[in-house]
Amino acid sequence: MATRGNNRIRLFNRHKLGLKGLVALMALFAVVVPATVYALTPISQGYSTSDKLSVGSIVSLKNNTTDEVVGATIDNVDSILGVVINDGSSLLTLSSGQSNQVQVATSGNLPVLISDINGEIKKGDQITASPIKGVGMKATSNTKVIGIAQGDPINSSDKESYTDAQGNKEDITLGQITVLVNVSYYFQQPDKTLIPAAIQNLANAMAGKKVDTLPILISGAIFLVTLIVVVSIIYSMIHSSIISVGRNPMSQSAIYRDVIQLSALVLGILAVAGIAIYVILTRF
Repeated sequence: MATRGNNRIRLFNRHKLGLKGLVALMALFAVVVPATVYALTPISQGYSTSDKLSVGSIVSLKNNTTDEVVGATIDNVDSILGVVINDGSSLLTLSSGQSNQVQVATSGNLPVLISDINGEIKKGDQITASPIKGVGMKATSNTKVIGIAQGDPINSSDKESYTDAQGNKEDITLGQITVLVNVSYYFQQPDKTLIPAAIQNLANAMAGKKVDTLPILISGAIFLVTLIVVVSIIYSMIHSSIISVGRNPMSQSAIYRDVIQLSALVLGILAVAGIAIYVILTRF
């Protein structure tokens, strides 16, 4: 059960922080702050859990259950439910009397544990689940979110080492921030650029990443020049073939040979242009 004396971060999942970092974080959030200062919510409900969840942890419903929660991560973000709060922090508390319960609020201004895994969080940012169980991060793509940050992070820790699912290590900062909790879907607005969305998506698909505007413009110029050259060659080939056949019907074999040679040239030009465009989109 979440209590005031339990206001410490415990992150036990496959993404682990160092032992020193964990001890520092536990000490960092050990200061007892009156719940009424941070948690303002009209109602909360008790849910059973097998996870060790501290106040401020983001939780999701466990698969195939309606009364059990687990720490929210990017793997169960679609089941986000609310935030763990202290007992007595809401005007109305519902409880089934089961053991190993935590009180979960689904609305109100609540303290939420956060990290800067997805960038520094500022007022107005949408908060979603992160790879660390129970800890949020800034939403930068279409996803389900817990709510909107109402200020800057407080009680931020020093940089701690974090290992992601691919085994890559990076330094992150953990902290706490007040969030206006309202579970919803966040849809990222597309960036306003000179490039139409269809062309941007095509370039991204070809490169396997998000491509900047300049490489797309250069690739577009190469494509247009190549198109003009190819169309000119094909037009000249057809035009000269018609004239040659009209003047000398016996020159068909020579015309066929020229057509094959020019076709090979066109294919070569298209291949070179395609390679150049691919290199520009993927390397720049």
